[in-house]
Parts: sequence; C-alpha cells; structure tokens
Amino acid sequence: MARSTHDSFDLDHLRRRMARGLMRLLYGKGAEPSGEPLPRRGIYRILVCHVSHTLGNALLLTPLIQELEATYPGAEIDIVTRSQVGKLLYGHYDRVSQVFQLPAHGFGHPIQWLRATRGMRKAHYDLAIDADPQSQTGRLLLLKARATWTLGFSGRKKSGSVTHAVEVPEHVQNKGQRPVYLLRKALDVGTETDYPVPDLRLDDAELAQGRRMLDQVLASAPADAAHRKVVGVFANATGPKLLGTDWWNPLLAALERLRPDCRLVEIVPMTGRSMLDSRYPSYFSTELRQLGGVLANLDGYLSLDCGIMHLACASRVPTQGIFTTTRADEWGPYGPGNHVIAAYGLAPEAVAQELAAHL
Repeated sequence: MARSTHDSFDLDHLRRRMARGLMRLLYGKGAEPSGEPLPRRGIYRILVCHVSHTLGNALLLTPLIQELEATYPGAEIDIVTRSQVGKLLYGHYDRVSQVFQLPAHGFGHPIQWLRATRGMRKAHYDLAIDADPQSQTGRLLLLKARATWTLGFSGRKKSGSVTHAVEVPEHVQNKGQRPVYLLRKALDVGTETDYPVPDLRLDDAELAQGRRMLDQVLASAPADAAHRKVVGVFANATGPKLLGTDWWNPLLAALERLRPDCRLVEIVPMTGRSMLDSRYPSYFSTELRQLGGVLANLDGYLSLDCGIMHLACASRVPTQGIFTTTRADEWGPYGPGNHVIAAYGLAPEAVAQELAAHL
C-alpha cells in the first residue's frame, strides 16, 4: 500500500526533530540570533561553506565571492567545498586565501574529509557563511567552524541555529543570485540592485593563449567570406537534458540559414568524442581554465543547460542557454549579453529562430 501524504509528513517531521537533537548533542545550544544587521567593520577572516560538487554549482558561487570582496575588501576568504576543481575556479580571486577540498561523494574518503575540516578548524573566523538554502552538510560545516558571526538560510530543511538567519526568497530563484541576496539581506542593504555575474577571472595570458588556440582551430578549415562571428556549440548534457543529433542537426541547419554571418565551432566534451559527427571545426581540452580562455574569445556560445554553459558565462562570452527540462529561473545565465532560451516543447527550428535573434 502506498504511504499517505500524512505519513510522509510525519516521517519528515520526525527526521527534522532527530536532526535538531543531533545538532544540540554535537554542537550544544547553538548560536544566539542577533537582532542587529551583520557588521560591515571588524570582519577580516571569512569562511564560505559550499558542498555541491558539480561544475555549474561551483561556478555559481563566484558571485558571492565578488560580493564579499566588494563588501569586505580587507578580508581574506576561505572556502570549504566538495568541488574537485575549486582551487582552479577560485584561485584567481585576490582575497581567496585557502580552498579546503572535501571528497566529492560524502564521507567515502574519511581521511581527506578530516584533513580538510582540520585545516578549517585551525582558524577562528569572524564570519562563516552557509550559502546553500537546502544542504544540511553545509550547515554542519558552518557549525564545526569557529566563527563569531554565522550566516545562513532558515527553513524546514535546515537544522542548527546561526546568528543571522535569512528566509529563502521566493522572488530570487537563481542559484548564483541567492547567496548574494543572503549576504545583502543580513547586512540590511538593498537586495534588488544588479547581481554579480559568474566570473572565472581569466588573466591576460590565459586570454591570449585562448586566442592563439582558437585561431589554430579556425585555420584548420576554410572559412566563408560571409562569416563575421564565431559561435561555439556544446552539444552534450547529462540525463534527460541530453538530446541527440536528430534534434541538433535541424537546429544548426536552420541557424546557419538564418545567420550566415556566424561560423560554428564545436566544443568537444570530456569524453573526447564529437557530438556532431565532426562536421565543424572542433576544440577539445581537459583543462578548464584553458577551455575558458578559448570560450572567452568566441563571439557567442550556445548549449543546453550544463556545466560548460556556466563555464562559458563565467568566461564572459555572450551565452545562450537552451532549457528543455530544467528550470531556467534557477539555472539560467544572466547578465549583459546572456540569454535564456525557454525551449520547453519547441521544435528545433523554432529554437534556432530564438537563438538567431540574440547572436
């Protein structure tokens, strides 16, 4: 017999009570909520707890790092993360000091977990931030850290008190904007102003190398005299987001008819195999920052919702994100030159028309 909604609610309620009890057992009474805004002075050591290990989620933390650098320009920022490329993604931020890397999959590697948390525990932080509105592991890490002020979202999925708790905003859904909203709300400053855009912080040498590599790729195949722009296409995705050549072929054929000024270049996925039958000039790299340098030299980029879409956005190439299953308001690229293509149920040719209007 199927479990009733009431039984499911009771079980969830019991789990939350058990989690709160465990928190009190491990960490004591917890922080006393502050009735004042988060201070803007006297904060010099900051810890950010962010446990999602996917590339997209890791890149969507960079707007918060930018906001922290702008708010506390004299402070150092440490990050504890399950991203295995966290040091590559955050290492070019001036105020990021240490990146404590947790194992990607839970507690399967206890020695690595203990080593990372031990390094985190050595410092006394002025401010620790649990940036995720859902992850309980992030809250555990925040409580394990020694911090004067603690900041995180409140809600039924969170156990463990913080000095500054912020309700999850319904009007701010984007994964890159919510952590920035969290900080601004705790500071009691305006939350509706422009949000920082994800940024890989590519340097001049990386950009120049990307230009050379892209030029070599383009030189390998003859160009049409009408071509004025170079547009990258990444045709891979995970799970139900993945679409085959029967979808991509008519889309790209229509796009080439609509925008004959655009030359397409395929970005080959980590498998090292073309998703488009090697019909276009192609670029492949297993080095994320090197790939970012090439993406930054494109005139445009398009793909389905995936980690490389977020990498393109963070490389500051005008990014067109095509959404067929996941929520565009949560995961869509934002900022100048970036667009969301809401392709739910649309034919490939209709998607091509949307893309052509923005390239």
